[in-house]
Parts: sequence; C-alpha cells; structure tokens
Amino acid sequence: MRIAALARMVALMSLSVLAAITLCIASDQTASADEVIAFLDEAVAYVDNNGMENALQEFNDPTGSFVRGDLYIFAYDFNGTCLAHPINPELVGQTSLLDINDVDVVGREIALAKRGGGTMYIVFPNPSHEGKEELKQLHLESVNDSMYLGSGRYLSDIQASFDQGERDELVDFVNEALKYAQENGKEKALQAFNDPEGNFARDGLYIFAYDYEGQNLALSHQPELVGTNRIDAQDPNGVYFIQQITDMAKNGDGFAYYVYPDPSNNMTQELKLSYVMDVDGTWFLGSGIYSSD
Repeated sequence: MRIAALARMVALMSLSVLAAITLCIASDQTASADEVIAFLDEAVAYVDNNGMENALQEFNDPTGSFVRGDLYIFAYDFNGTCLAHPINPELVGQTSLLDINDVDVVGREIALAKRGGGTMYIVFPNPSHEGKEELKQLHLESVNDSMYLGSGRYLSDIQASFDQGERDELVDFVNEALKYAQENGKEKALQAFNDPEGNFARDGLYIFAYDYEGQNLALSHQPELVGTNRIDAQDPNGVYFIQQITDMAKNGDGFAYYVYPDPSNNMTQELKLSYVMDVDGTWFLGSGIYSSD
C-alpha cells in the first residue's frame, strides 16, 4: 500500500515537473503572426468593453492579463505620446523613440496607424533574451481617433544591426542621387537610375524611385517592374513596404525595414534597411542595405 502510494506520488511529481518544463519551453517560443493579431484584437475589445482609462491601467500592469511571455500590449496616442508599456514603463509619457539603427519608431507607427493599422518591423529589446536588441514584427490597430494599440513577435534569427558607417554611406548615396535629379531633371535622372551598369549601381547599392501613387519609376535590377504600380506590394511577412516608404517620403525622408531580394546574393530574400527622400513633392527616391552584407 505504502509502496503504491509512493509510486503514485512520484508519478504526480514527475507530471508536475514535466508540465513546468513544458511551460518554460512554451514561454520562450515566438508567437505566430496569427496569435499576435488575435492578442491585439482581444486588447481592442477590452478597451471597447472597459473604457480607455481602465484598459490603460491593465495594459501598464507587468503582471496583468495582457503580458504573456514575450507578448504584451503597448499604446500610443496620435501625438506620439506613449500611454502604456508594461515592459519598459520608462517610455510612458515619452513622445519619441529611435531604435539602434536610427529608425523613427513612433513616427512610423503613427503613419501606419493612420492607415487603420497593419504590420511593420522595428529593432527592440527582447525581454525573453535578457533585453537583447532583436528584430520585431509589430502589428498595430487604431482603437479610435486618439489612440492605437500594438503588439509583436520577435524574429530572433534575423541579423538586424546595421553598421553606422554603412548607414552613413547609404544616406550619402541617396543624397547624391537627389542632387543629380535636381541638377539634371527627372527624365535624365531616371535613365541613370535604371542603368544596371551605371554610376548609381554600386556594389549591391542601387537607386529606386516611385511616384506617390505607387508607380515604380526606377529599379535597375528588376526592369520588368518599371512602370508598374506597386502600392499594394507586400514582403513575405505581409508588410506593405511601398506604402510605408511612401508615407516616410511624404514627410521628407526616413528609414524603414522590409524583406526584399538582394541582387548581390542571387536575389535571396533578406532584411533590408532603406532610406528614402522626397524629390519635388511628386516623386521620391531611395536605396537600401541588406543585413547579409
């Protein structure tokens, strides 16, 4: 009898240990995009059912119902002020945020939220990996005219740190192309940008150009796309990257991440950091560097 009871106790303890191990493994797994979207939808419904004040209190609670492993809800108003961030409470009340590659995180979020929401990338500390800076795919949703919510999943296997020197060279390259366009006119500039053997195709760097309706004007390594409208083009993770770089160019200039074929690596899909600039209010140009470089 005692032996049987002891055996049952050991078995129960083994199951408990197994459950704990399973829970630890599960908590370190990255959520799928569908899980993030469902989590975000749940948070939006919570605002609708409980009011904005109660919802923000819950979202700011690091032990609350909207912190689950590396998933959590953050909130901003459309002036760029952080309203809720349970993992980094020091951000609450702040109005700007640059990531390690100088990407204007809040500015890009606001532009996307004004479109009603969607998905984008940033680089941000991963609480599951001791705060290591990692690529994160955000999903955003506007709640009302004054606030948007976001959550995201980490894409930890993708190298997301870009060398400062390479970023500076990228900006200089785009500025050089802008100056060329301003001094030589649109037609001559686009002819130069579309030449894969010309001065604006250098060691994997090339200039692309679009108008503000999304029509491609220059893409030297994919000439079949020149003249086509790409406003609804998405990368493999569903990021509407043409819409996002268009929004940045309308504000003058900016950086953005997306996944795109690398012509210096057999057109392999790689993470790309692009920098774009407005030319004259009717079209813009840009270039980018790849994480594999």
